[in-house]
Amino acid sequence: MPKFLIEVPHDSDVVECSRAVQVLLRTGSHWVTTAEWGCKDGVHSAWMFVDVDSKAEALGIVPPAFRGRTRVVGLNRFHLPDIEKFLERNARREG
Repeated sequence: MPKFLIEVPHDSDVVECSRAVQVLLRTGSHWVTTAEWGCKDGVHSAWMFVDVDSKAEALGIVPPAFRGRTRVVGLNRFHLPDIEKFLERNARREG
């Protein structure tokens, strides 16, 4: 199943930050209630890793008020042998 990173930024004002956290936690969604937060380090965003079928489904996890600022990134893994083969094939094309 595809994996996505959801990044939900919010305002840095103390009250607005607290409200954003409250709204997200109140959703009751497993994904949102287990989000990681950067607020205490001055990065006012929440991050979630989710396994869902599409970017649209990942965005749907986020409360509507935050969707406009949310970034959803499809994730993948690279394996060294695959990258080495790719580079080898493409080095021949360039040479």
